[in-house]
Amino acid sequence: MAGGFELLPHTADVLIRAWGDTLEEAFSYGALGMYEVMTDTGSVVPRVERAVDSSGFDLENLLYNWLEDMITLFDLESFLASKVVVHEIVEKNGECFLRSTLWGEPYDPERHESRALVKAATYHMMKIWEENGRHYVQFVVDI
Repeated sequence: MAGGFELLPHTADVLIRAWGDTLEEAFSYGALGMYEVMTDTGSVVPRVERAVDSSGFDLENLLYNWLEDMITLFDLESFLASKVVVHEIVEKNGECFLRSTLWGEPYDPERHESRALVKAATYHMMKIWEENGRHYVQFVVDI
C-alpha cells in the first residue's frame, strides 16, 4: 500500500487524515489512524480476524457508520486492529456499502499502551476527496 495517515492537532479531540491510491486504501488507513489514537498499533498482533461490513446513504455516512462499527467492536470485545483492508466500496440503488477485514487482538494492558479512548466518530471536519490521483479521508474522533 502506498497510503498512510497522520494525526493532526485539534482543540479537544483528534483529527485524522488518511490517504491512498484508492478510496478503499484511504478508508483502511483512516481506520488504522483511529486505532493509533487508542494504542501503539505496532504492539497489536494480527492474530484474530474480524469482518466488518457497513452501509450508508452516502460516502460520509458510510465512513461514519464504519468507524462507529469498529468502535462498537472495541466496546464489546476490546478488539484492537493493526491491519485493516477495505475490500470494496460500492454504490447500489442510492446506498453505499463497504466490506472490510480487520486483523488484531483483544486489548491486553500488559502489552498494549493505553492512550485515549475513542468514544465516537463525528461528522466534524469530515471530508472525502480525490486530488492528483490520490484519495483522502479526513474526520474527527471524539475522545
